[in-house]
Amino acid sequence: MAETNSANPTVALVHGAFADAGSWAAVTERLLGTGVTVQALVNPLRGVATDSAYVASAISQIPGPVLAVGHSYGGAVITNAATDTPNVVGLVYVAAFAPDEGEILGQIEGTSRDSALGSALLPAQFPSGSGAETATELYVNPASFYEVFARDLPETQAAVLGASQRPVAASAFDEKSGVPAWKKLPSWAVVATGDKAAGADVVLSMAKRANADIVELEGSHVIMISQPQAVTDVILRALRSVG
Repeated sequence: MAETNSANPTVALVHGAFADAGSWAAVTERLLGTGVTVQALVNPLRGVATDSAYVASAISQIPGPVLAVGHSYGGAVITNAATDTPNVVGLVYVAAFAPDEGEILGQIEGTSRDSALGSALLPAQFPSGSGAETATELYVNPASFYEVFARDLPETQAAVLGASQRPVAASAFDEKSGVPAWKKLPSWAVVATGDKAAGADVVLSMAKRANADIVELEGSHVIMISQPQAVTDVILRALRSVG
């Protein structure tokens, strides 16, 4: 990680569900190569409120201004986290949700004509605490990962992503979103036209509602992996605007 220069915004990258910070590796490498300070944050995947509070805490500890970038579910997280973090100066949504107050991700995705995620999800039970109680978590059927998430990657690479995914608490898709930061901050959005996970149609609709500067790219839900330079270019343009 490069040293923080408080005169220039730090880029805080927030990954989505079924992933970790490594999903930003190619974008991180390119940003660092241009001299940008980057922090690829951990997203706990426990629920919108919990994850937003965690990410807000992490961002608030970054010296100087921050450009928050979210992928997929990570978009919902930065939408909520940036509301209470005054050092955030802009938002970038990459194939990401940008919900309004009171909206629920599961319901949003249910309206998509493009998303095939629902039929690809599988439930699993994991301990919810120190006791014997368990809670439902969701993961993507590895057999469906290529078609739903990563159609523009080599099948072997998609298989690796499917085999190494992190489950997300099912409750995250049933939780109401809070006051959205995009109502007060400038926003940019990368919309992947072949997004069968979040759903290209709802992603585009939310980006327009947020009055984001939109770039549409032909690609899958993991557009930051398949087209990292194009995604990096959008982030750099946002940095020039807020820097």
